[in-house]
Amino acid sequence: MPLQFNPVKLFAGSGTKELANKIAESYGKPLGNVTLSKFSDGEFQPSYDESIRGCDVFLIQSTYQPSDNLMELLLMVDAAKRASAHYITAVVPYYGLSRQDRKDKPRVAIGAKLVANLMKSAGIHRIMTMDLHAAQIQGFFDVPVDHLDGSVIFVPYIKSLGLENLTIASPDMGGSYRARTFAKFFNAEVVICDKRRKRANEIESMSIIGDVTGMDIVLMDDICDTAGTLAKAAALIMENGAKSVRAVCTHPVLSGNAYETIENSMLTELIVTDTIPLKQSSPKIRVLSTASLFAKAIANVNEHGSISDLFTV
Repeated sequence: MPLQFNPVKLFAGSGTKELANKIAESYGKPLGNVTLSKFSDGEFQPSYDESIRGCDVFLIQSTYQPSDNLMELLLMVDAAKRASAHYITAVVPYYGLSRQDRKDKPRVAIGAKLVANLMKSAGIHRIMTMDLHAAQIQGFFDVPVDHLDGSVIFVPYIKSLGLENLTIASPDMGGSYRARTFAKFFNAEVVICDKRRKRANEIESMSIIGDVTGMDIVLMDDICDTAGTLAKAAALIMENGAKSVRAVCTHPVLSGNAYETIENSMLTELIVTDTIPLKQSSPKIRVLSTASLFAKAIANVNEHGSISDLFTV
């Protein structure tokens, strides 16, 4: 008996409209209409302007600056469930609160797990995301997780640069696995910047493990927040004799003075994706689109195809 495919409808939250439009264009189907009603006290209520009964619904919303974007997504999920959607997939290009993935000191929350519980309780059947801060966060969900790999976007771009002495670097010990995985695509060496923090977003000291002399360095990370770590790592790498230094970060959170920090840094460029919209342009920031990758993943989910096929560079 042939597989039955339910009608697909794509909807965007207000925080990810630009990327959602690109995903819809790449998928070949227009975004559905959602109205976000706002009240004077800041409360809001999303509602669908068309029937979604029996449909496979994909709700596209990154949860950066997480409170409002996350709450809007949860309300959209709940509304879809109550409108009799057949299957609800939360497409969350950037999964906010992912840095709170463990109890690393007494009396703290595990925010990444809490968000997973909230999404499940709201009614999602599946979540699709990209480059989680820690891959183990997938285990926080009791529904299928499609964890897309940004390498398929970054590797072709780095190859196009034709860097002669490419070496991959991790800006901290925690990112060493990510750097080693990325380095395999180029058969490149890996160096690590060992940093010690005084507190969140403030570095006490940093040192390099490995030789960077004469090398074209590409720093790998999943999130660029204040850009302090990348700027300090870039300066240290250049001081130790590197030929050039670039950074690749999937999610451009870029808070505080991040744009100024990047422009004043030793970085040749910062390569990011559009999982979070930039607040301003910068000559040093290059944005690569994730739209085609998410569109293919959505098609494969709807057609019961393989997601792992999309990881081939």
